Amino acid sequence: MIRTRRGSCHCGAVKYECDIDLSPPGERSEQIRPGPWFASTLRCNCTFCGKTRMWKNHTPAEAFRLLQGADRLTSYRFGEGTIDHTFCKVCGVYPFVNASMELLGGDFYCVNIATLDDVTPEEFAAAPIVYEDGINDDWTRSPKVTSYL
Repeated sequence: MIRTRRGSCHCGAVKYECDIDLSPPGERSEQIRPGPWFASTLRCNCTFCGKTRMWKNHTPAEAFRLLQGADRLTSYRFGEGTIDHTFCKVCGVYPFVNASMELLGGDFYCVNIATLDDVTPEEFAAAPIVYEDGINDDWTRSPKVTSYL
């Protein structure tokens, strides 16, 4: 079920809310935008996600609201620079990224669900996870080994 969730960085300087669905398969709402990216959480083995341990949920821009701390964010871009990776300047936590890609319907955020403040351990455990082989630029396949992600 799509619910409004609140999240923050570790020190609380950055706060946001988003409308996402962390329900297991069979209990999920119709998604705001179609496509597999919005229908699950994702873990990727690319060099960046691997080092940051990003656990992401693609969220349409219209379902994301930065509540506080825009002035406390710093950005990092690499490769083609299409994704704006944001970090809290105070505590260094990586709460979300934002980008725009036609394939994903335009502007979106990837919320780091580990930064959500109102998710129970049981909800985290039940959230569906799709594994991406980003290190080989094959976003449609799981890597051979996923246990470390």
